[in-house]
Amino acid sequence: MTEAHRGHLAMLAFSALVAGSFSLGSMAAPHIAPDALNAVRFVIASAILAVLVFSTGGVDRSALQAPWRYLVLALFLVAYFVLMFEGLKTGAPVSMAAVFTLTPMIAAGFGWLLLRQVLTGRMAIALTIGGIGALWVIFRAELSALLAFEIGRGEMVYFVGCVAHAVYAPMVPKLNRGERPAVFTLGVLITGAVLLLVFGYPSIMATEWAELPPIVWVTIAYTSVFASAATFLLLQYATMRIPSAKVMAYTYLTPSWVILWEMALGRPLPPMLILVGVGLTMVALGLLLKDDSQVRGRVASEG
Repeated sequence: MTEAHRGHLAMLAFSALVAGSFSLGSMAAPHIAPDALNAVRFVIASAILAVLVFSTGGVDRSALQAPWRYLVLALFLVAYFVLMFEGLKTGAPVSMAAVFTLTPMIAAGFGWLLLRQVLTGRMAIALTIGGIGALWVIFRAELSALLAFEIGRGEMVYFVGCVAHAVYAPMVPKLNRGERPAVFTLGVLITGAVLLLVFGYPSIMATEWAELPPIVWVTIAYTSVFASAATFLLLQYATMRIPSAKVMAYTYLTPSWVILWEMALGRPLPPMLILVGVGLTMVALGLLLKDDSQVRGRVASEG
């Protein structure tokens, strides 16, 4: 298996794990402030990853140089997760996942600006198809809603977070100086935890932790282990091996994964017509992954 293939496998796992955050997050969001929930998950995720790092070689002194890099990346990730849970208070999981699929197009733009990664014609077409599929779902397959630009508050809030997430992908190889993925990710997580503890202090103190329903604790546990420590590590690993646009291409799988999560949790599924949009995002994924070698840019390995 080549390094690029490993990067793709990492992103496949990433998309499946991220999808669970939408379904579980929508159930927990009404009961806890987004900054309070994320403060706890970042602390737990940092502790988990710290154990992994120090049991596999520790932190090299070089990783402590230029700590401002971790602050920059943490700002983007904190913004993304806080806005995601804020959006989930009112946005449906599948439509929120559709908003997430807009990030490849945004990531491609930032990939060019930061790394001069160039899109081929096939990739441009794929991003366009994926964008159309996402809009189909976001506007509930209703032309009148699209023409009136009737988009929910949750989706609008989350879109801003997705822009922050799209910037993160090309920023990782831009700021990484050869640190191991786990070490670099740990720096970002710890910095993010500090930011959330400081700025989320009022919400943390105002939360009646003993009165929270079980779904909140389930969501915190899942997002801490699988949707934080694991996915941050997978994303960091993948961005060092495949171009930013292709890393984010795996977000096109998210609506499909979310639908499976919704089925598993016994929640109502979206109307069949909306599945047309989900199908378009799958077409976009296939086009984006068809030929890695045509992408040029500053990447560790071409696929």
